[in-house]
Amino acid sequence: MKLKLSLCALLIALQGCSTSSTGRNQLMLISPDQLNQMGASSFEQMKEKEKISQDKATNAYVQCVASVITKNVPKSAHDGEWEVVVFDADQVNAFALPGGKIGVYTGILKVAENQEQLAAIIGHEVGHVIENHSNERLSSNQLSQTGLNLANAALKSQNVAARDTLMAGLGLGVQYGILMPYGRTHESEADIVGQDLMARSGFDPKASIDLWHNMAKTSKSAPPEFLSTHPSNQTRIRDLTAHLPKALTYYNAAAKPGCRKP
Repeated sequence: MKLKLSLCALLIALQGCSTSSTGRNQLMLISPDQLNQMGASSFEQMKEKEKISQDKATNAYVQCVASVITKNVPKSAHDGEWEVVVFDADQVNAFALPGGKIGVYTGILKVAENQEQLAAIIGHEVGHVIENHSNERLSSNQLSQTGLNLANAALKSQNVAARDTLMAGLGLGVQYGILMPYGRTHESEADIVGQDLMARSGFDPKASIDLWHNMAKTSKSAPPEFLSTHPSNQTRIRDLTAHLPKALTYYNAAAKPGCRKP
């Protein structure tokens, strides 16, 4: 009985205490100030660990796109200047952290063919910050671990012989049933929020769909969607295509930037 109550409490709590801009319930246990400090600390570590690009043209291009995008970020997500760093590595990746930090790897510039596709990438990453996904992820991990600890204690108190086997099964259940879908939900939400953000910034939102077609070509061996923290490329293309008409209304009303890829 204690085990059932522990798992029920965990699942109910994960339904959330706040609401995202898309209307989804969220669980957030970390203060914004603490998140900003964590983001700044992580970013400083990244700058010490990774090689920073010294190419002036590449830096100017990324800074141009990022500055246009961040001007349209709600102040509730970050009120101040954004620090943007280009990392010189073949890694096909980019990220944004609480506290106004953006990192772009030069490897992803080979996939993003133009300013619009780079805007889709940066818009997506900033979308994670806008929707407080870091807070949700930390909070859900913290609560999941608490739930497993409670379940383990309940099994131990009842002298359940197969406690280790049951706990291993519960761990997998939390991983695949809660944490991974949470990751997929975040990615899908950031796709839509990012598409709107790039459109409001004057970048053609159709490019977000083109970007994921490019990503699909580079993803030769991806795990099944239910075993991944990211949606499949096909799912992302489908969702972005469905949302495109709304994003185009923002794009048609926006001034068009001119960031030149070197």
